[in-house]
Amino acid sequence: MDFEALRKYSALHPKPAGLALQYGTAGFRSKAEQLDHIVFRMGLLAILRSKAVTATIGIMVTASHNPEEDNGVKLVDPLGEMLHPSWEEYATQLANAEEQDLQKVITEICQKAAVNLHKDASVFIGRDTRPSSEKLSQSVIDGIQVLGGQYHDYGLVTTPQLHYMVCCQNTQGQYGKATLEGYYEKLSKAFMELIKQSHCSGESQRHLKIDCANGIGALKLSEMKPYFPPEVVIHIYNDGTKEKLNHLCGADFVKVHQKPPGGLDMKPNERCCSFDGDADRIVYYYKDTAGHFHLIDGDKIGTLISIFLKELLAKVKQDFKLAVVQTAYANGNSTRYLQETLKVPVHCVKTGVKHLHHKAQEFDVGVYFEANGHGTVLFSKAAETKIRQLVKEEKDDEKREAAKMLENMIDLINQTVGDAVSDMLVIEAILALKGLTVQQWDALYTDLPNRLLKVQVADRHVIDTTDAERRALTPPGLQEKIDALVKKYKLSRAFVRPSGTEDVVRIYAEADTQENADALAHEVSLAVFYLAGGKGAPPQPI
Repeated sequence: MDFEALRKYSALHPKPAGLALQYGTAGFRSKAEQLDHIVFRMGLLAILRSKAVTATIGIMVTASHNPEEDNGVKLVDPLGEMLHPSWEEYATQLANAEEQDLQKVITEICQKAAVNLHKDASVFIGRDTRPSSEKLSQSVIDGIQVLGGQYHDYGLVTTPQLHYMVCCQNTQGQYGKATLEGYYEKLSKAFMELIKQSHCSGESQRHLKIDCANGIGALKLSEMKPYFPPEVVIHIYNDGTKEKLNHLCGADFVKVHQKPPGGLDMKPNERCCSFDGDADRIVYYYKDTAGHFHLIDGDKIGTLISIFLKELLAKVKQDFKLAVVQTAYANGNSTRYLQETLKVPVHCVKTGVKHLHHKAQEFDVGVYFEANGHGTVLFSKAAETKIRQLVKEEKDDEKREAAKMLENMIDLINQTVGDAVSDMLVIEAILALKGLTVQQWDALYTDLPNRLLKVQVADRHVIDTTDAERRALTPPGLQEKIDALVKKYKLSRAFVRPSGTEDVVRIYAEADTQENADALAHEVSLAVFYLAGGKGAPPQPI
């Protein structure tokens, strides 16, 4: 390792005094001007990781649904999955090391992770459309070159596209071609094959309005348009030409505020959806004839996909285990519907995509969606092999047809990570195949009214949780207080959890009416404020 070059380049990307950031589920996120030294060092870390696992690693420069002035960076592991937890610690150590300790920290990581510095290394880089992303990408490249690694810069791509490329590269093309054209071709071919199997037509099945959050999704959907069949007409809104990224629009805005985004004109019963800033989340919605707004979030998306897959799996008559993975944020009625009506097992895990992904890998077919619209479906290798075999060899027409649909679903779904483009095509195909309107989909079950709040605290670490974050262990007395408050309302539950990135405590409450959900959320936020060291003025009623 050329330590002189490391010292020289590191001086060009100095660490601001007193800044400490932690690598979380979303990687690093902060104000863009604070990140130069971090992304440079993540370039270094990606090379070490690549040498350690003898595979291509991905680096994505994005802050997803955060405001435009923020940015972030995250690493992608060989099969397109999130960075291994043990390396999250190395990322934090490296990011926070003082200039003079950088060489020592790198040497320690090499020892702990058995990194052979003589091995080749390669990194794929992608970035979103933020004004700061191009310069930060260049800092990543500086880090890669200091340690003598190879890189391929894909430039502007969605986060899921970069995950996809990394997986394609490390499976020697088995998962697909590691190009944008390869991605568009694979998804559009599977989508068209599925649509061909649909016997329904009708205007309402074809038009879709898409809010792209003024982000990368707009660019990539425009590129993909020529690959779509003529039956599908997409209308792109918030394409980034007029407004700021994520400003009053995007999946996160729609989910949190439970109202339509700015910049999209909705007519009654039109199907609309929103991506987030880096296109890895999606939510659907519509307005009814009375003008009421209806949100169809990740819970309902996961439920629709589960219904479709359960029907197909029953037709192929194989003993495949299907399960749904949720977090504590999943609406209580979605869990009830899946377990009691659909008879599909549901597992609850801690918040964070890595926890959902990991759990979903335990089943032949694992469906996971966070309520915020981030999710996908994982098929085990054994299930995928068997399904592809049935397509080739099954004599029974109905079984073979069902197996063919499952095979197309496998090819249409981005199994590396939640992908708004892929998920949108999956949803559109299922609605067409089942002849469902957006209202019929929405009517599968009625969401319990709910409210999300956050309370600023001096130190979020005073809150410790258990039972997949559904119960608070500390501070003393908080859980008992929450239990007492929940008893006051019908069909209610509430939980609190510390944010992974800032000193706030997130509060979720649901109850039989919106008024009660709001009241419960407010009372719980007061309990957090007084028992967990709230900052500023006490929370006001909603």
